[in-house]
Amino acid sequence: MFISLWEFFYGHFFRFWMKWLLRQMTGKCELQRIFDTYVGAQRTHRIGNVIRKRKSVLQKATRVVQSEVDKCVDDIMKEKNINPEKDASFKICMKMCLLQITGYKQLYLDVESVRKRPYDSDNLQHEELLMKLWNLLMPTKKLNARISKQWAEIGFQGDDPKTDFRGMGILGLINLVYFSENYTSEAHQILSRSNHPKLGYSYAIVGINLTEMAYSLLKSEALKFHLYNFVPGIPTMEHFHQFYCYLVYEFDKFWFEEEPESIMYFNLYREKFHEKIKGLLLDCNVALTLKV
Repeated sequence: MFISLWEFFYGHFFRFWMKWLLRQMTGKCELQRIFDTYVGAQRTHRIGNVIRKRKSVLQKATRVVQSEVDKCVDDIMKEKNINPEKDASFKICMKMCLLQITGYKQLYLDVESVRKRPYDSDNLQHEELLMKLWNLLMPTKKLNARISKQWAEIGFQGDDPKTDFRGMGILGLINLVYFSENYTSEAHQILSRSNHPKLGYSYAIVGINLTEMAYSLLKSEALKFHLYNFVPGIPTMEHFHQFYCYLVYEFDKFWFEEEPESIMYFNLYREKFHEKIKGLLLDCNVALTLKV
């Protein structure tokens, strides 16, 4: 009861007067004080919280498109009576924060769009991408046929890999190819380790599973601190793929460190790894990058 009353009075009266007093004492609005106090992801996160709770110009800032960011910042400065001559850095900082905030939302939409696109064996680009994956992972071995038991050698479940992409669509394949193309030696090493007689796992299936993990973390907004620290401007699909690569590399290390009794315990250890990553992402200074 007491806590509820405090929250009511703080939200409706005390906070307003506290902000007014700070404005009189410092000559700066709440946004300016955040820029003076915080850096990196903390700054962008706090700015995002402020503009989401306000009306008019500030609330519109959460939905602004990239081409209108400069005008939006000018409107905010006008509404908050911020003199650009007295606070020359405000416009630069505010623009970067808005690009990160709106960019995160756009990144999710972009990733979701690719995820919803199913693998189509009649699509030449999809087929070429699948063959590229084989050639990257098995450069010295020829695939005898498009539908073949050989696909199991790189961790697919059936004779036709298209059935394994149903959950994540073409996004799962794009991620597998990205890692294999940009971290080829690491991909070969992990593929080799995945064939361990006791601790082995299905390389491609686990890779698709990790695409789902990266996607779910993005969707839940758990990647905000990471991307706000890692990307000084607009996050893109490239940054999503980079995070996926981090997951693939770290999961392989985690799996062999844990030494599961059997692949039958995969879901248990997958969830344990998921919780570990979510814990790391709670750190406002986090930036999970693959370092090899």
